Parts: sequence; structure tokens; C-alpha cells
Amino acid sequence: MAEAITTKYRVGGMDCAACASKIETAVSRIPGVTEVGASFTAGTMNVVHDAVPFAAIQKAVKSLGYTVALDGPTPPAARGQGDNADHGGSDSHFEIGDGPWWKTRKAVLTLACGIALVVAYLIGRVVPEIGHWVFLVALLVGLVPVGRRAIAGALGGTPFSIETLMTIAAVGAVIIGATEEAATVVLLFLVGELLEGVAASRARASIKGLADLVPKTALLVEGEHTREVPASSLALNAVILVRPGDRIPADGDILEGQSAIDESPVTGESLPKAKQVGDQVFAGTINTDSVLKIRVTATATNNTIARVVRLVEEAQESKAPTARFIDKFSTYYTPGVLVVGALVAIIPPLLFGQSWSEWVYKGLAVLLIGCPCALVISTPAAIAAALSAGARRGLLLKGGAVLESLRSITMVALDKTGTLTEGKPQVTDIVGVGRPKGKVLSLGATLETGSSHPLAVAILARAKADKVPVPPAAVAKAIAGKGVSGTVGGEEVFLASPSAAAERAPITPELQATIDGFNDAGKTVSVLIVDGEVAGIFAIRDEPRNDALAGIQALKAAGIGIVMLTGDNERTAKEIGSKLGIEVCASLLPEDKQRIVRELQAQGKVVAKVGDGINDAPALAAADIGIAMGGGTDVALETADAAVLHGRVLDIAGMIDLSKATMCNIWQNIAVSLGLKAVFLVTTIIGVTGLWPAILADTGATVLVTLNAMRLLAWKAR
Repeated sequence: MAEAITTKYRVGGMDCAACASKIETAVSRIPGVTEVGASFTAGTMNVVHDAVPFAAIQKAVKSLGYTVALDGPTPPAARGQGDNADHGGSDSHFEIGDGPWWKTRKAVLTLACGIALVVAYLIGRVVPEIGHWVFLVALLVGLVPVGRRAIAGALGGTPFSIETLMTIAAVGAVIIGATEEAATVVLLFLVGELLEGVAASRARASIKGLADLVPKTALLVEGEHTREVPASSLALNAVILVRPGDRIPADGDILEGQSAIDESPVTGESLPKAKQVGDQVFAGTINTDSVLKIRVTATATNNTIARVVRLVEEAQESKAPTARFIDKFSTYYTPGVLVVGALVAIIPPLLFGQSWSEWVYKGLAVLLIGCPCALVISTPAAIAAALSAGARRGLLLKGGAVLESLRSITMVALDKTGTLTEGKPQVTDIVGVGRPKGKVLSLGATLETGSSHPLAVAILARAKADKVPVPPAAVAKAIAGKGVSGTVGGEEVFLASPSAAAERAPITPELQATIDGFNDAGKTVSVLIVDGEVAGIFAIRDEPRNDALAGIQALKAAGIGIVMLTGDNERTAKEIGSKLGIEVCASLLPEDKQRIVRELQAQGKVVAKVGDGINDAPALAAADIGIAMGGGTDVALETADAAVLHGRVLDIAGMIDLSKATMCNIWQNIAVSLGLKAVFLVTTIIGVTGLWPAILADTGATVLVTLNAMRLLAWKAR
């Protein structure tokens, strides 16, 4: 048995969930196809198959009125019978999204139908006796393509489609002499479809706009010269030059230069961030100040923007529980509408002697009122807009199910290092003993110059921030397990732990009390010895992120419980926990974190676990929702259900707010779509409204629902 192959396609003209459902049904009936997943929001289709040729896929999709192209290079299994077909090159075109909407086939058909209707009206005014026939011609301009799609859908396994309802209603209207109304109904239907397409393209354009943040070219450094090359061709470890005002074309580390980087296009942060040699920069951000040389750390297909786009597209292909329910509901709903329409048309004339023409007309109107477009699009349109809005603000959610579930979170379990804290030790206190603090810092930084030890990096960073001089040290060397020593300005200098320092110089009770106080606060202490005497003390700790307290308060304000789960020692963890006002569980192994998550779940809590390291992966997988913090390990990102790309604690509350806003939007959409149907069903039965108001109501509901969903594109985190 041949190994299953997964191929991704781009599908044009797929503008609503009903379109995606029809395509899935038709393609799944092809021999050799085992699984199909189509996403109208992403405009993509994934097919799991046994070496099915492209031509077979293309035939099934094109028969329904859509275009199809392979997404990316042609895989070997897809070559052969379909090699001369539409593979995504110059022959490939999309209905909506890859060009002006007015040039699409839907727009052309709608315009032709509209012109035909106007011409028919004018001729009917001049020559009334042929009015019926000219309106019939105008009707056929729009109805023939719709009818063909209805037949293709029926043959492809979807007999109860919107096109079927429209065709039956239009033909029935002609039979009872309502040709003018039938032509108007078809035009309104086409206008509604066109508006659906434009709205769907907006969601796709949001993600496409994110991808377009990365410039197309880059300046590659080759020796003393630079050469402009496609950004997509940049290899790992290539060196690129980025001028002031240019967008950075790849993820990388700064090799030369320092500048302020405007990350607002990617993170939404209003203020540029100062970056220097060794700092990481992201593709799509803007270099504002000076020339930088950057070493590329990720190829174009795996940079930050590409990963965001890929995750969002995958998420959009994953249906939310509400969307799955509505899809299942619609499979019964549409046939039910046909039955109700038939009963409305037949029962009053048969049982109560009412007029056949009147009640057949009302039955046809019921078919149009029952069109499920607005209902079917209500959930996926909102989900797609929310996923796009979140992605543009650094909130990545792996599917609609995750987006729906976040609103139910009642407990958040947070890692400490790299999640609540920066993951980088900082010098919090400097104590000078007989010397100014600046001199103590200068001597300490001199000894630590060139070291990559986290404590050394912290002292050097503080020296740079305080702008103290760092003279060269002579004969500086590390002493294993103790510290570092050297000669600075003729003085013998030693920087070490308190116990190692006590071997070289006496520590007074007052100084020891200061050291003990720092230790009790969870800080690591280093003592500076100069010429055999204590000259100063450094206290160092991994401090909470700037927004950690605000993020914790936002979660508490939402009624969500919080606990810190960390492998760090209890003293340090409790000090950070006390500062942030949260419960702490410390000295935990990975399996301990997982166990506590399961215990919380056993208490009836819906748990979100937030972490950034490999040791968080088991707990992330066990939690109801696993959230990886930005800059975390690949294991954490892959295991998690969602990711806070830019490492802001506030974004956890923002993610939950986005979930609540999305579900509120979905219920508004469902209420609008069903509410309008109920109103027009009643007014049709009592004879107040007819065919064209019915389809106008359905089209109007679809437009309202889509526009309401698109409001989520403007959502902003706290």
C-alpha cells in the first residue's frame, strides 16, 4: 500500500463555510483521497491522498466553479496528468484577494446580470407585451451559472446547497409568472456573494499584510562589498547590512552597530527598543538610527513572520467547536428548509382551499429566507478575524477550539524564569565599602569583561547602563568554583561568592547582616575584595518583567486564580511571589509541575499553563490550554496550544479577553442571522413581504454578520 501524501492547494473563489464544505465533499469522493480540509478564511485546502494526480483534484474543484492551484513547488506525486494544468503560475488566478475585486468573474457576472436587468426593465417599459421574455433572458444571465453550480454540487455530494435553493425558487417564480422578481432575486443573490468574497478577502489580506512586512530584497555583505539579493535567498549565518529607515529582512543577531529598532509593525509597541551587538532582531521590524550588520539566524521560510503566518493559517484550517456544530446543524437545516417551503406551498391550498399561486409564491419565499449563508459564516468569519488580529499583536492561537476555550480559564499556572521574570539576572543593589558605588561597579565590570557568565553579564549591563568607565584589567583570570581575580590600576582585585571572599578578607558582622538580608530576598551576592579588604557588594536577581504585576492584576480582575510553578529555590521564588502577590510552589521537577496541573484540574478548575522551557513541556501538554512565552524553546512552542510571541505577561489576560470578545461576536452573529430569518418568515406567511425582500434579508444578514466579524480585526490588547 502506497504511503499517504499530504498536498496543500490554494483555492480561489471560496468565500464562505458552505463553499469549503462543498469542496471538501466533492474532493473526498475522489478515489484515493482519504482526508480533505478546506479553509475559506485562508483560501487553502489540504488533501491527504494516495498519489492522486492534480488533474483529478482540479476537475472536482473547477466543476463547482472555483479555481485551484498547488501551493508551492509541485510534489512528485502530483506530477503527471496535471502538469499542464493550473499549478499556481501565470495561469493561476483567484476569484477574490489576489487582484482588484471588480476584475473577478463574480464581479463580471454580477455586473452583467445587473445590466441585463436594467435593459429588461427599459424594454419592458417601451414594449410591455414582451416584458416577460426580456426579464426571462435577464434572469438566465445570472441563473444559468448558479444552476450549473447547483448541479455540480449535487453530483459532487452536496444536493442541498444555497445554489439549489436559489435555482428552485427562481424556476418556481417563473412558473407562477413572477419573472421580474425572480431576476431581481438572482441579482441580489450575486451581489451578496460578491460582498461575501470581498469580506473574506479582508481576513486573508490581514495575514498577507503581515507577510508583506518582510522586504523583498536584502543587502548581502561579501567582504568589503555589499550586493542586493532576494531576501528569500538568505542562508543561515549570512551577514546583511541594514541602513537607517530600512526594514530588517531576516531574523538575526547584531554583529556590528547599535540602533533603536521600531518593532511596532510586529509587536504593536509604540516605543523603539535600543539594540546592540549580540541582541536579536526580527524580520519586518524597522532600523531607525544607524547602520547595522546582522548575522542571519533563520531562513525566510522559518523567520518570525513566516512562523506566525504558518501558525495562523493552520489555526484557521482548524474548526472551532461552534463552527463544527453549525456545520453539522446546516446539513439538516437546509433539507428542512426545503420541506418547510414545500409544506407552506402545498398545505393551505390542499387542506383549506387557498390560492395555489399565492401559497406557492410564499413557499418559494420561505426557501430564500432559509438560505443558511449568514448562519454558516457567523462563526468562521469571527474566528478568522480574531486569529488574524491576535497574530498581528503577537498572540498566536493554534485553532478556533483554543480561541473558544480560553474564555473558560479559571486558573493560570505560571513558570517563573523567563515567564514572570526576564530570565536575565540584573544587579539590583550595589554597596560600597569605603569607596563610591560607581568605583565598585567599575572594578567589578573590569574583571568581568569578556565573560559570558550570567552574573558577569548582569554586572557589565549595569556598568553600561550607569555609564561608568571600564578600564582594562591585567592578568584577569577565573578561579574555578570561587570567582575571578586580576590587577586593575595596580590594585589586586577579587570578585567572588561571600564564602570564597571570606577566605581572603574578614567580613564584619554588619556586612554579613547585609549579605544575609540580600540572600533572604532571594538575591545572589558577590563580594569585591581590593588589596585584601572588602570594597563592595553586588546583589543580583532575575527581576520580574516590567508588566508582570499589571498582568497579574489583570488576571485577578477577571476572577482568575494564579499560581507560580517553578524549579527555582523556595526562597527566591517566594520573594518574587510576594512582590507580585501570588501563591508559589517551588523546587519542582517537570513531573511535579505536571502533577500539580492535574490536581488543579481534579478540583474542577480549567487550567492554563504558561511557560518557556523544556521543563515546562509536560505541564503545557497536560493543561487545558498550554501557553508558551515568546523567546521560549521550540519544544515549548510546539507543545503549547498558544504562544505569547513577545513575552508580555499582560498578553495572557489579553488573549483571554480576545476569546471573550470573539465568542460575544459569534453569538451576536447567530442572533442576527436567525433573528432576521424569524422576522421575515412571519412577514412572508402573513403576506407582508415577498421574494425579493426575502433574499435581500438573507443578503443583508450575511453582510451584517461579516462586517460585525471584521470588527475583530481592529481588536487591541490591554
